[in-house]
Amino acid sequence: DGNHSKFLEFKANFSGSGAMGAEDSSHWLGVALENYKPEAENPSWQGVTRTELVGRRGETSKYHVRYFEVAPNGHSSLEKHEHEHVVICVKGKGKCVVGTRVWDMKPLDLCYTCPWDVHQFYCPEEEKESFAFFCIVNALRDRPVLVDPNGQEMAGLAGSCG
Repeated sequence: DGNHSKFLEFKANFSGSGAMGAEDSSHWLGVALENYKPEAENPSWQGVTRTELVGRRGETSKYHVRYFEVAPNGHSSLEKHEHEHVVICVKGKGKCVVGTRVWDMKPLDLCYTCPWDVHQFYCPEEEKESFAFFCIVNALRDRPVLVDPNGQEMAGLAGSCG
């Protein structure tokens, strides 16, 4: 930990079955696998894991780099927020919903989400492998606001900084 140069070794043959939160449980040596959002029972998402790669170990960068995997039939929260982010697909196929548009994503496709655009990422049920992507996001960011399919804010369901 601390603000110094780092190297995170990727475990090429990792099965993805690590114990949630345990050190060395992700695709990278010494890095923990986490739920997409801290509240695992939140009905706004399912089948998503997160790995924090840059931004939580003392780095002073103005951005965080996270890795997400979405299982077939899984999805992130439908949400909006002031901060922007960039998503780069690295494995599998998935869908990127931004506003009223839906884009198919495959490895090396990129999606930029601007402030306050309603968005969601999901892996269709018929896919055989997970949809995985890097997400680069502002280090200082607001809490997401959960919305319904019409883009209306959902009362009583606060989002977390996922």
